[in-house]
Amino acid sequence: MAVNTYKQSEKRKKNSFFGWLSRLLQIDESYEEVIHVRFLPQIIFIAILCVLYIANRHSAEKKVRAISQLEVQVEDLRADFTTLKASYMFASKQSEVAKRAKDLGLTENKKSPILISIE
Repeated sequence: MAVNTYKQSEKRKKNSFFGWLSRLLQIDESYEEVIHVRFLPQIIFIAILCVLYIANRHSAEKKVRAISQLEVQVEDLRADFTTLKASYMFASKQSEVAKRAKDLGLTENKKSPILISIE
């Protein structure tokens, strides 16, 4: 029975990138049986996809951490805003303004305003 074999011309093997890589790494026959050079492009492509997947995952986790920190900051700022708003509302009451004006030597006018009419 005939055995199927993959034959590649020596000329093409020398001129291709993977032929050059094979000569550079000096892959002997035992390694070629484990990882055949013709499967190297697929292996490199899958390795690149894995690196991109890992990088994308790290980027997503970094953004999630940043969003969590920003949510905490927003809650703190919201609480500060509510506190300041309440203190300004209290300080703008007429009785509080009168107390501050008394410290400056100003008094509240007890008379009603006079209406000036010109004919």
